[in-house]
Amino acid sequence: MSMTRADAEHLARQGVEALRRGDGASARASFEAIVAARPADFPLPWLALAQACRLSADTAAETDALQAQLREQPRHIAALLLMGDRKRLDGDDRAASNFYTAALNQAAVSRDVPPSLHPLLRQAEAFKQDTNQRFTAHLEAAIPAAPPARVAQSLDLLLGRRDLYQQQPSMFYFEGLPQRAFYDRTDFDWVAELEAATPAIRAELEAITEGFAPYVEGNPDRPLPNNPLLNDPAWGALHLWRGGEMVAANAARFPATMAALAKVPIPQIAGRSPMALFSRLTPGTHIQPHHGLLNTRLICHLPIIAPSGCGLRVGADVHEWRAGELVIFDDSFEHEAWNRGSETRTVLLFEIWKPEIDADERAALTQLFEAIDAYGPPMLDQG
Repeated sequence: MSMTRADAEHLARQGVEALRRGDGASARASFEAIVAARPADFPLPWLALAQACRLSADTAAETDALQAQLREQPRHIAALLLMGDRKRLDGDDRAASNFYTAALNQAAVSRDVPPSLHPLLRQAEAFKQDTNQRFTAHLEAAIPAAPPARVAQSLDLLLGRRDLYQQQPSMFYFEGLPQRAFYDRTDFDWVAELEAATPAIRAELEAITEGFAPYVEGNPDRPLPNNPLLNDPAWGALHLWRGGEMVAANAARFPATMAALAKVPIPQIAGRSPMALFSRLTPGTHIQPHHGLLNTRLICHLPIIAPSGCGLRVGADVHEWRAGELVIFDDSFEHEAWNRGSETRTVLLFEIWKPEIDADERAALTQLFEAIDAYGPPMLDQG
């Protein structure tokens, strides 16, 4: 015999009253009768049945009812929360955390979350935090005290202690390169000779009193960059090579610096490189997070004046400059820099090819970049 909507509503009210009394058996009988009859245009009371089954201590039936609700509505917040709670009681922390996470994510994008669910959502968040702490302790007890650097970094990613950053160049992405933010300066045989020239370069820098211009400058033929340091001398540049051309007036004042740069394998790309300059950052200045144009190059900083309070973040890693010690990084990762000290920081900045790019690829990329720039004025790094 089919069940009318009126009969289903009557049974549902009886079931709800039984739940309020704590009578799981009676509530379950009412809700199971509705489920068995499946009356037309009447929502099946899976959640209520799950609650009745919990009162009856029938874990398997409770789980079945919640799974039925989630098959019909995979993002049903209450069902996700109740399933998470069921898994928690079953001792399956990982499953509980997964269901709680799904519930919290859905609640975050839902316009109307019933106030009755707020305590359960807070419980879910607290459980996740507690579980993360226990999971962290479990892993740290299982691995060596000082794992290899890449293992340690990957563990930090897994545990949410480190954000994941990838190369995101603003103009050109070259496929197949390793995702590596910083490079070890000892891997390059020309670095030691360049670093040895630091005192001579500093002497030339300290001998000048003018020549710096804002690093970020507007071009009237292009939209102005959305950069708070636009035309601001707080981030200054003194160019020695710019767009592949020597800036003769500046280069003449820095013979030792130019001689040192001549021994560095700077790319030769018409209209684009060599590129070399002094980058100056005054106290209180912050270069906002941004990405460089290409992932085919590495940016090199030779710190000439490196006071305390200055830093560079590339991806998830932060570096403090030390005078005379070259820093080599991939600026296609999100990066930022700051001077929180009381003195001006100045580095000698230039670029090199990434070592993973072979000679044939470099030649082809040089042709490609020159063709791109021949189509119109090249894009400029604007921070």
